[in-house]
Amino acid sequence: MTTRLRQQVRILVDATIAIGPGKAQLLEAIGRHGSISAAAREMGMSYTRAWSLVADMNRCFTTVLVHTATGGKRGGGATLTAAGETVLTHYRAMEAAATAATAESFAALRPLLRDTPAD
Repeated sequence: MTTRLRQQVRILVDATIAIGPGKAQLLEAIGRHGSISAAAREMGMSYTRAWSLVADMNRCFTTVLVHTATGGKRGGGATLTAAGETVLTHYRAMEAAATAATAESFAALRPLLRDTPAD
């Protein structure tokens, strides 16, 4: 086993997580695939769950983060809006800043931790 620091940054609007690690990962997957269903498959979740997470994000921000187009002759799809790209960029910067801010304290704490939990 390896001892490591794992932080999770979540931004809530009331009780709803506006953006967190999973939602950021979903935004990145939508950006790569241009599809909520393909992003859901990559992440091992149902389309319904992915759609629900996208709807939560779109409700929590002043502008939608993911634009969707219905199927048909031209096909459907989903794309990140400029706001979606901005939110994702700032969220990843917040994660990096949180890690940097706690690195020194974690390094001091690390020698006091076991490599594996005691029985």
